[in-house]
Amino acid sequence: MTDIVDQQTRSRMMAGIRGKDTKPELALRRALHARGFRFRLHSKAIDGRPDLVLSRYRAVIFVHGCFWHRHEGCPYTTTPSTRQEFWQAKFDANVTRDKAVREKLLEEGWRVATAWECALRKPDEITASADSLSAWLRSDADQIEIGAKEAHSPRQAR
Repeated sequence: MTDIVDQQTRSRMMAGIRGKDTKPELALRRALHARGFRFRLHSKAIDGRPDLVLSRYRAVIFVHGCFWHRHEGCPYTTTPSTRQEFWQAKFDANVTRDKAVREKLLEEGWRVATAWECALRKPDEITASADSLSAWLRSDADQIEIGAKEAHSPRQAR
C-alpha cells in the first residue's frame, strides 16, 4: 500500500508534530498550576527531559502521546499500514527508552508520573487527572500512571 500524500508533504507533516508544549501538556500544566503547584519545564539536566519537574516533591511528570509511546489497550495506539517494520522498530525503541528512563529516575530517587494523552482530552478528564496527580504528589508513592484505561478496559489506572 502506498502513502496517500507525496514524500515531501509527509515529511512536512511529520516535522510539524510537536515534542513539547502539546495540547495535553498545556492543559495539564494549567490544571496543576491552578492547584498551586510550581514546576520547571523540559529540564535538560534530568534524564529523559521530563515535561514537568517538581523539585519540591522530587517528582517528574511525563505527558506521553498514546500513538508514539504505545499506550497499551488505547484506541489511539494505532500502527500505520505502510512500512510496518519501520514503525514497529521506532515504537519498540520509544517504549524501551521510556522504560529505561523511568527505571533510572527511580534509582536516582525521583518520583515518576506518566500522564497519557487520552486522559487529557476532555475538561472533566483533565480535572480528574490533575486531582490524581495532586494526591500522588502529596503522597509517598514513587510512581503513578494516569490514563483513561477505565474507558478502554475494566482495569483501573495505576
